[in-house]
Amino acid sequence: MGETFEPAPALQVSEWINTPQPLDLPSLRGRVVVVYAFQMLCPACVAHSLPQAAKLHEVFDPQQVVVLGLHTVFEHHDAMTPVALRAFAHEYRLAFPIGIDQASAKGDPIPRTMQAYGLRGTPSLLLIDRAGRLRLNHFGHVGDLQVGVLVARLEAQEPTAGS
Repeated sequence: MGETFEPAPALQVSEWINTPQPLDLPSLRGRVVVVYAFQMLCPACVAHSLPQAAKLHEVFDPQQVVVLGLHTVFEHHDAMTPVALRAFAHEYRLAFPIGIDQASAKGDPIPRTMQAYGLRGTPSLLLIDRAGRLRLNHFGHVGDLQVGVLVARLEAQEPTAGS
């Protein structure tokens, strides 16, 4: 108790797939937002994080919990294009919305949302509460049960709850 959480930085996305319109955090306020930052060529993302994201998307009520993918490419830029991402999402049956992290200024390989959140790599997990505050920024795999408990706790809180 008594913890203070900062507002989550904006998602700086150049393009969305699996959603009819672009998404942003202010429009998702009132729901828990779970963001999986990944790359198609990241073995831990493919083996653990993306299946976990798909399961959360399937299990939780989308009016309460929104699961998003963030394709944040910081290496192998030529191989990980939007066309390749669409094919990847189709082949892996990823039904949740996926945003493509906006490229930074020319010469900087780190995309904008990755920079804004200080992400160290992929996979990374971001949990944002109903009030739009960043509650978790974790690099690496998090176990399924642990993620389920964290998301359920945030889902049970009111949007104005302090912790």
